[in-house]
Amino acid sequence: MYLLLFFMNERWKSTGHAVYNCSYHLIWCPKYRRKVLTNGVDVRLKELLYEQAEKHGWEIESLEVMPDHVHVFIRVTPNDAPVYVVSQLKGYTSFILRNEFTWLKSKLPTLWTRSYYVESIGHISEETIKRYIEEQKTK
Repeated sequence: MYLLLFFMNERWKSTGHAVYNCSYHLIWCPKYRRKVLTNGVDVRLKELLYEQAEKHGWEIESLEVMPDHVHVFIRVTPNDAPVYVVSQLKGYTSFILRNEFTWLKSKLPTLWTRSYYVESIGHISEETIKRYIEEQKTK
């Protein structure tokens, strides 16, 4: 019980069986890195990303849409693998944006590339975690 009380603040979430802080920095680009995320597409993309995140119970902490790529810092649940999060965000936004901005269909065969960048983000550094695990042997 003490562990749960210690971890209960804005940084950590909890379920009946877990306390967690799962956050990712995601980056992805339009096909051929074309600069198509402008002229209203960028604004609508942001709306759609927030909408999809809310639907899944995720929290977008930070979001920036550049003309040729997207940065998202998102908090998810432990059940949501990065590949699932990215596929939900990219698939949903591609479908809607290509229907609302039909000129995207003539410019690109698909809106997004298949690739993406992901990095897990945490409050504690890698070195701190390694040191903590090593010190467990001596306790």
